[in-house]
Amino acid sequence: MITLLYTFYLLLHPIHLSVSEINYSEKDKALQITSRIFLDDLELSIRNQLNQPELDLLQPGPSQTTEQLISDYVLKRFSVKLDGKLQKVNFLGFEREDPAVICYIEIENVKKFSTIEVKNEVIMEIHDDQSNLVHVTYKEPVKSMRLTRDKSSGILTFNSK
Repeated sequence: MITLLYTFYLLLHPIHLSVSEINYSEKDKALQITSRIFLDDLELSIRNQLNQPELDLLQPGPSQTTEQLISDYVLKRFSVKLDGKLQKVNFLGFEREDPAVICYIEIENVKKFSTIEVKNEVIMEIHDDQSNLVHVTYKEPVKSMRLTRDKSSGILTFNSK
């Protein structure tokens, strides 16, 4: 039975995709970001980055924590500019939602902006066909972009009302 389930999972996961949702909170004056990444792809990327082929991301050992490994990896590969200015990105934490990991990120002290540039190179070094979808909600309907290895950043423009 386990082999059948594993085979089914492999058939469902030939797509290499992450999805990030960026929502502006008027109340908190912050961009609240959730990023969903397949756990197996994330683990492979972190193993590759650290040159530790046997690393178990969920049980990394006494000198490392899963949260620190994920935070270090994501913060090196995910950045946001508002109106051309690089923003400080805060990694708040993560949770498992099999077969993915959901990362929680925030950018504080955001009053208003006209353009947002998102760079997302998560898992790009592992899979040629990796796509990172980004959905941004700010004062109007959701705007989206698809980022790839050849185009790992994109800019969206909003009306400054």
